[in-house]
Amino acid sequence: MGSAKFFVTLCFVPLLASSFCSAQLSATFYASTCPNLQTIVRNAMTGAVNGQPRLAASILRLFFHDCFVNGCDGSILLDDTATFTGEKNANPNRNSARGFEVIDTIKTRVEAACNATVSCADILALAARDGVVLLGGPSWTVPLGRRDARTASQSAANSQIPSPASSLATLISMFSAKGLSAGDMTALSGGHTIGFARCTTFRNRIYNDTNIDASFATTRRASCPASGGDATLAPLDGTQTRFDNNYYTNLVARRGLLHSDQELFNGGSQDALVRTYSTNGATFARDFAAAMVRMGNISPLTGTNGEIRRNCRVVN
Repeated sequence: MGSAKFFVTLCFVPLLASSFCSAQLSATFYASTCPNLQTIVRNAMTGAVNGQPRLAASILRLFFHDCFVNGCDGSILLDDTATFTGEKNANPNRNSARGFEVIDTIKTRVEAACNATVSCADILALAARDGVVLLGGPSWTVPLGRRDARTASQSAANSQIPSPASSLATLISMFSAKGLSAGDMTALSGGHTIGFARCTTFRNRIYNDTNIDASFATTRRASCPASGGDATLAPLDGTQTRFDNNYYTNLVARRGLLHSDQELFNGGSQDALVRTYSTNGATFARDFAAAMVRMGNISPLTGTNGEIRRNCRVVN
């Protein structure tokens, strides 16, 4: 695979080697120790997404929120306890992170097939890919071999995951801090082609932003009042159960739901790329898949670091 060659090359760049080097990860990591892993994950995701298509977006978001906090280490899956504060109640996750029970189901099945072998972090990476594919999006080879964190950071989740109110400069800066380019950020934002957002995350946009299509704002205001109804959902792009390039078409029409979405097409550096994606779904799909691999390689725990959790919600 070209992507594997890219990551091997990356490790020879000294400045990136310590934090982003990912040659330890391999698409064939479990080939002998858990040969049916990908089938188990895909079958479980098929059942979950067929039952509730929104879960594909929820799992994709979990993976993003996991990777942006101390790397792709399964830390977002840890429950709070009397003596442990996880990331589930951080501002970007509280009342919105979901899909944990799907990961639990997959983990139970994987443990039955090959116990104490596959990390929750790797299960999440595979599940995110499979959810995208199930809604008609691109596939990609997922490098594997991540191990699970024994720690989590609510403070990092609060400070390192971009908010729906972020400016373009903030988005570029926050992705850059994780080794991802502005182009990666724009492609990954296309994950908002599926799923929903809560009224509280887009209220300010539909009532106060000026770079918004008037009829679109009116439609959204009908179900998201100026006060109250915080949890009321709206689709992020109108074709919320199909992974396509409609998200970018909406941005060009000033119909981005979140302020941070519309920032990608607002007279700034990403306008040209958004236009390209809006008219060329194949280019978007290719770039999204490549960017997902890069995001999945943020600071993985490998070797003897971390552990293989038996239960994704608690450390061993």
